[in-house]
Amino acid sequence: MIRILHAADLHLDSPFQALGRERAALRRGEQRGMLERIAAAVRETEADMLVLAGDLFDSDSPYPETARLLEQVLPELGVPVFIAPGNHDWYGPRSPWTRLELGENVHIFTDADIGCVRVPALNARVWGAAFTGRHRSAPLTGFAAEKDGDTIDIMVLHGEVGDPSSPYGPVSEMDLARSGMDYVALGHNHVCSGLRRAGNTFYAWPGCPEGRGFDETGEKGVLLVEAGRRACRAKFMPLGGRRYETLTVDLTGSNDHTATVRSALGRDPARDVYRVILTGTPDTPPDLPRLQSALEGQFFALELRDGTRLSRDVWQGREVLSLRGLYLAKLWERYQAAQTDDERTAIELAARYGLQALENGEEPPLA
Repeated sequence: MIRILHAADLHLDSPFQALGRERAALRRGEQRGMLERIAAAVRETEADMLVLAGDLFDSDSPYPETARLLEQVLPELGVPVFIAPGNHDWYGPRSPWTRLELGENVHIFTDADIGCVRVPALNARVWGAAFTGRHRSAPLTGFAAEKDGDTIDIMVLHGEVGDPSSPYGPVSEMDLARSGMDYVALGHNHVCSGLRRAGNTFYAWPGCPEGRGFDETGEKGVLLVEAGRRACRAKFMPLGGRRYETLTVDLTGSNDHTATVRSALGRDPARDVYRVILTGTPDTPPDLPRLQSALEGQFFALELRDGTRLSRDVWQGREVLSLRGLYLAKLWERYQAAQTDDERTAIELAARYGLQALENGEEPPLA
């Protein structure tokens, strides 16, 4: 059995535009630290090799400090490292891969066709291919490796499983089963697949090792794989970076919206980026600026969204001769004339916040 640390989709030097300039720079620095955490995991698990299944960089223009750290970390591992460039860091004459000095233990697959590297010390062959542009056709079509005694066959590849129309190296289970591989280390999908099997071929993708947005929530990490002839085991290893989380909080019956949100937090969120979606039918609409001010110190970054609706009919009293009634009557006319749901929602919000200001003597909160 060969012990393999399998990582993919680091997307180093992502822009993190939603976080603002200072926190985006901080996050990029933390991303670089992921390289060192992966290296530490290789040493701690006594892995025989590291495979990086594409999109190590987010673009073809990594920061110089990222390149320097990569040149420092990978050669020091002392084990073979195999890299299959993906659609974000595809291999070409001007790609960053051509400028890096990564050491003799690092092999980068540079051709769109599948190639092979023998690793006699591990009685293994490692196969792989590269994206040589932003898109590519199915890499495994017609491929089948002829078995070589008891040699273990490993493949590292960036591609999308299960969608034959994908422009990102579509891979079918039929092609995997025919490939003759013992384990195929894939990248591209950012959610860990767990260990899968097609015929006698085991395969998996680890997902991204750290989230970068609310489409990459929860715990992220890498896979520790033990692969042999027709046998394979895989274990997910979280790497402890910042997490993106989405939390829905029902404010129905809540008299203290801030306390209700705090009580809904199941774990210490200080290191994490949260999107909190407020729902339910509270008696008064949530004051988002006030909530943001009260809560944001508990998070690395916080985004609030108001999806609540008032427990009462917001239009009740529009026929009463009063300032409140006149205000509601004017908005009701516009509500009735609205052409889209978005317009009606905006008008209803104006009614809610205006009523709060009229009834509480406060400036209405901003949506």
